[in-house]
Amino acid sequence: METGILPQLKDLGLILVLALAACGSAAGTGVAGMAAIGAWKKNFTQNKSASFLLVALVGAPLTQTIYGNIVMTKMIELANKGHYLWGVGAFAGLAIGLSAYFQGKCAACACDAMGETGKGFGNYLAILGIIETVALFVMVFTLIILGKLTGV
Repeated sequence: METGILPQLKDLGLILVLALAACGSAAGTGVAGMAAIGAWKKNFTQNKSASFLLVALVGAPLTQTIYGNIVMTKMIELANKGHYLWGVGAFAGLAIGLSAYFQGKCAACACDAMGETGKGFGNYLAILGIIETVALFVMVFTLIILGKLTGV
């Protein structure tokens, strides 16, 4: 085992990309989930049917955790070769996590609107898809950078 603090922290970038992406997913689904519960409560108190489609809106930010895991898996190759990727992990994870968080906030607005009107589900999904694209871009561009670092 390597001694010294720096070699022991070479895996920090790996966990940063996953943890920050997952934190964004957790916050985003939490915000959206609270809005879905509020919309359902409103529907129930008005004796209206409560749409189960809100669950799809709430779950939208979860995919960013998968993107963080994909990037982390690629980073493992470089970490095993002794590369320190703290910056890559921190900034890619932050960008992916922010995408998840703001996707959750938009999903919360969509839950409120859907609970009120019962309409517009496809429109709301389109907006969430646009926000998702940010995380996909970050993942793809980070994988390209990591590929160039490995010489692939």
